[in-house]
Amino acid sequence: MGEKGREISKLDHKWLIEGLRKAYAFEWVVHYYASLASNIVSGLRTPVYAEIFKKAAEGEFGHANRIAKRIAELGGEPIETLEEMEKLAGFGKVKFPENRSDIKGFIEVFLKMERHAIALYEELSQKTHGKDLVTHELAEDLLAEEVAEEEEYENMLKE
Repeated sequence: MGEKGREISKLDHKWLIEGLRKAYAFEWVVHYYASLASNIVSGLRTPVYAEIFKKAAEGEFGHANRIAKRIAELGGEPIETLEEMEKLAGFGKVKFPENRSDIKGFIEVFLKMERHAIALYEELSQKTHGKDLVTHELAEDLLAEEVAEEEEYENMLKE
């Protein structure tokens, strides 16, 4: 980040980078599991749900890239290992249904992930409000996307 950019950010950059690294790690974890789900889901509507999970994986990958860019602007670096990512993401062990045609089971896993992301971005948005406009806007954008995704999964459970 340039000199003026650092000057206008009124937060401890170490804390901010760590919060963003956590979000980055979480987005990568969700990206991985959505990609995995797109390949292992089965049943009559496999093509439909495989495509939904594939698009979710792409979306989470996009989120991770946006966060990585902000981390770099702040002078930090994203996490380098998958082991670190899973640990820092703070979500815990992901367990898909043993019955790979249990679509509702898959959706419930992703619904939990969306709710975790909402909490993550809500906190980041609150703590950056009035202190770091660039990060705040990013957190608000990602929060809005995660809220919309939560609603989509909730609607799928009603089908």
